[in-house]
Amino acid sequence: MNLITAILIIMITLSSLLAMVSFWLPQMNPDAEKLSPYECGFDPLGSARLPFSIRFFLVAILFLLFDLEIALLLPLPWGDQLYSPTGTFFWATAVLILLTLGLVYEWTQGGLEWAE
Repeated sequence: MNLITAILIIMITLSSLLAMVSFWLPQMNPDAEKLSPYECGFDPLGSARLPFSIRFFLVAILFLLFDLEIALLLPLPWGDQLYSPTGTFFWATAVLILLTLGLVYEWTQGGLEWAE
């Protein structure tokens, strides 16, 4: 029996064993909260047409924007190995300055405050 066959048998045995254990081991104790159709913090017995704060979406979009900024700037330390590292650092700095100015504008306009 070669190595690949042994690894395949171990893999199938281990995954089958884990699937059986995960099927039989958990205790099923449903309560009223788990059986309700909504588990997102809203009252399931109230109206489905509740007014929703637009500030929540604004803060969420700002979070995504700055999260995307971090993801785009992660490879920046390897930018010094490019043909023109000065240009790379210039454009990265320009993006950072632009986003910082946008954040300062949102902050001064009160867009980041929950209560009015």
